[in-house]
Amino acid sequence: MVKIKVKLFATLRHGRGKEIELDIKEGTTVEEVIKFVGIELKEIAIVLRNGRDAALSTQLEDGDILSIFPAVGGG
Repeated sequence: MVKIKVKLFATLRHGRGKEIELDIKEGTTVEEVIKFVGIELKEIAIVLRNGRDAALSTQLEDGDILSIFPAVGGG
């Protein structure tokens, strides 16, 4: 098991909180964590792993910080 931190921003915090610590199995991807947290992919605009762009297929490692930002609406 590896420990990661998930930071959520703006509307993604509703009902989930600002920060979540998770113990996940080795080889878990960004997409799997997003689904586990209960976020739909269409809600997301930017995903960063340790401050850098991350693909949904990126495998997470112990100590990683995943930051998830929503698409901004309005007009």
